[in-house]
Amino acid sequence: MAAFGKLYRLSATMLLSGLAAGELTAEELMESTLARIEAVNPRVNAVVSLRPASELLAEARGKDAERGGGPLHGLPIAIKDLAQTKGLRTTWGSPLLADFIPDQDDPFVARLRAAGAIVIGKTNTPEFGLGSHSYNPVHGRTVNAWNPDVSAGGSSGGAAVALATGMLALADGSDMMGSLRNPAAWNNVYGFRPSYGLVPDNPTGEMFLHQLATNGPMARSVRDLALLLDMMAGPDSRLPHSLPAQSAFSGQLEAEVRGRRIGWIGDWGGHYPMEEGVLSLCSEALATFSDLDVEVVTVQPDFDPSAIWQSWTTLRSWAVAAKLGAVYENPERRAYLKPEAIWEIERGLALSGQDIQKASEIRSDWYRKLAALFQYYDALALPAAQLFPFPSEWDWPREVAGHQMESYHHWMEVVVPASLAGIPALSLPAGFGTQGLPMGFQLFGPRGGDAALLQLGQGYARAHGEIALAP
Repeated sequence: MAAFGKLYRLSATMLLSGLAAGELTAEELMESTLARIEAVNPRVNAVVSLRPASELLAEARGKDAERGGGPLHGLPIAIKDLAQTKGLRTTWGSPLLADFIPDQDDPFVARLRAAGAIVIGKTNTPEFGLGSHSYNPVHGRTVNAWNPDVSAGGSSGGAAVALATGMLALADGSDMMGSLRNPAAWNNVYGFRPSYGLVPDNPTGEMFLHQLATNGPMARSVRDLALLLDMMAGPDSRLPHSLPAQSAFSGQLEAEVRGRRIGWIGDWGGHYPMEEGVLSLCSEALATFSDLDVEVVTVQPDFDPSAIWQSWTTLRSWAVAAKLGAVYENPERRAYLKPEAIWEIERGLALSGQDIQKASEIRSDWYRKLAALFQYYDALALPAAQLFPFPSEWDWPREVAGHQMESYHHWMEVVVPASLAGIPALSLPAGFGTQGLPMGFQLFGPRGGDAALLQLGQGYARAHGEIALAP
């Protein structure tokens, strides 16, 4: 193990290489992981429901005794607390589910276990994943990896912080409204929202109508991101929108990107309020692509961004009401819901069928517009957030750059163009603002163009350089 130095600083790719070669044992890696969590987690509160150390070390020794394990054999991982983990508490950040222990894994979790990963615990999230600020009454508040006084983002805030501080080498997340992108940007790591249907969800309940949220990978490098996506992705015949099998993403990263074009939307002609420094930092980061002979062109899509927001908020409230409506209808259970959840549910329950139809028509129009834009651009770019991390004691920012925010998620509007269309979006670290806080930008491309987007990300990662761990 001496040749590996401080294990928490190493990439998942390097750790897995050492495990496969017998130069590192799963028990050694588990000991290092638990030591890092013990040292760091009390400050940031990112890893929750951690299994007993004796149990985890025994499982690691069992991995060492096995022969011919899967691609993630012996690697510790913690699962976002919105995904079911068999035998391990899954709370969704809600007191209503504070003691819930599932009897089965979500599909992608089962795939990670089958690949040899050791599930050590969960990563923190806001209640039911609502809002990009990871706090809840069950596990408390997760704070930013770089400054404990500000937000970690969300809803994959625990995952991003665990990565940024070296407690995990890989982490899963989910993204409805930027939940893989905003926390990645605010903690200086990578987050990838795949094309809808690439990573299968649970084949239970209604499966046709709600196409807004998806699971995806987070990591400290694009190579590790692609490695985890290889494990999470793949068709599921039980799901109607499941995408067909594709070649391994990790094997496609090194393609030539010279000559590709990126359309930089910026603040969409002033529509998106931006805190000072966000646009300039993202523009400077995008300039990195010039070293790769990738052209970055300013573009203003010929589409009303207010219509995108209208469509999104309608479909999102409808989806939240469908998911949590039964809880709301029970007054005793409703009392345990946070105000933002109640607001979403009541808004969703008040919608008519024609409201949903109109929102879907706008979504269809936007998808058609994107298809036309992707005839000229290989990817489009926006900041991954509209402001730098805000004080952790806030519930959500009431204004951005002097503009009042109408709802608990209005300040996240910039992530909606990709989410509404169900297309892949990659959050890349842009660097740090003058106040020392991280920011990122997002690239998004056509549905099914996940590999091409990751190729652009890998080119950027090589030119940008290795990202540092939070202190």
